[in-house]
Amino acid sequence: MAIIGKTIRARGAAAADSGPADSGSRKPTSPANEATGRRKSAVARVSLVAGDGKVTVNQRTQEDYFPRPTARMIIAQPFEVTGTAGTYDLSVRVRGGGVSAQASAVRHAVSRALIAMQPDLRPALKKAGYLTRDAREVERKKYGHHKARKRPQFSKR
Repeated sequence: MAIIGKTIRARGAAAADSGPADSGSRKPTSPANEATGRRKSAVARVSLVAGDGKVTVNQRTQEDYFPRPTARMIIAQPFEVTGTAGTYDLSVRVRGGGVSAQASAVRHAVSRALIAMQPDLRPALKKAGYLTRDAREVERKKYGHHKARKRPQFSKR
């Protein structure tokens, strides 16, 4: 028992001396310009910084991560509605879901971040419907069915 106690203390002392693992690797950001958006199983964390409209998604360019122009258009919608296109740099971390759900999650997060920075933009974003979290999820499959609601073919005899 004493050996285990020494081992635990030794690990604790070593961990206390090492300091934070990624100190200095991330830029400090204020909570006012960060937001989270969701759609289906996709979750997007967005950071807005004053800039010239550069968009980075998971450390890749927007065109590289979202090759379809439709997805890029969805992300740009909150900026177009509020007239703030080209005034903020956007850094996005998104995971889960498909391409379309991820784009909608980013749109939701960007809308929330814009309101955190400029509360007077809320009416325009609310009217466009970008602040409402789309609650539709995939329905679970039921036993005895092929899919969630599709049943096997009925046989009368």
